[in-house]
Amino acid sequence: MRELKQFGVIPIAYDTLVHFYAHYKSPKDKIADLVKDGALIRLKRGLYVVATSISEQKLSKELVANHLYGLSYVSLETALSYYGMIPERVHLTRSITTKRAKQFSTPIGSFDFLTMPESWFSIGLRFEQVGESYAWLMASPEKAVCDMILASHSVRLQSVKAISEFLTKDLRIDFSAVKPFDKKIISQCLKVGRKKNELMHLLKYLSS
Repeated sequence: MRELKQFGVIPIAYDTLVHFYAHYKSPKDKIADLVKDGALIRLKRGLYVVATSISEQKLSKELVANHLYGLSYVSLETALSYYGMIPERVHLTRSITTKRAKQFSTPIGSFDFLTMPESWFSIGLRFEQVGESYAWLMASPEKAVCDMILASHSVRLQSVKAISEFLTKDLRIDFSAVKPFDKKIISQCLKVGRKKNELMHLLKYLSS
C-alpha cells in the first residue's frame, strides 16, 4: 500500500494503476483489494485517489473537481468561500464546464458542474498553486461573482438596487475581502455573456 504514497493527492486514472501494478498476476484484482482495504478511493469509474492515511496529505476537493469532469474550473459558492467573500462554509463543490451539466456523489463529497458557453469559459481564470505539488483551475473572484449571477435563473436583477441586495443580503458577499477587485474581467464577461443588463448593473454597483 505504501507505494501509493508517491501519487500524493492527484487523482489517478485506472489505466495508470493497471500499468503501476503490471507485475501482479491480476492488476485488476490488486486495485479492487486496495479499494476494499481503504488505501484507494474510487471517485468514479476509471478514476481513483489515494486515501489520506497513505498519502499523509489532505485531499483537495478542488483538484478532484478538475479531474472528475473536465474541462472545468471551480467557481460559484465554492470559489467565493475559498476567497473569504461569503461567511458560509460550502460543502458542495461547484464548478463550471462547457460540457453538459452533471453531478457526482463520491466518498469524499458531492460535486456539481454547471454548463456555460466556450466564449464565457476562458475569461477570468487562474491556477491556484499548492506548493510544488499541484494546482487547480478556478475562477477569479470577479468571475465567480459573474457566474453566480448567470447561474441564478429564478432571480430578477433589473436594477443596481436589485443587484446590491442580491449580492450583499442574499449572498452576503464581502467585496472588501478581495482588493483590488478587477472590473475589467466583468467587462469581458459583459461582452460575451447572457444577462447583459444584470452584468451592466453589476459594473455600475461596483463603480458607485
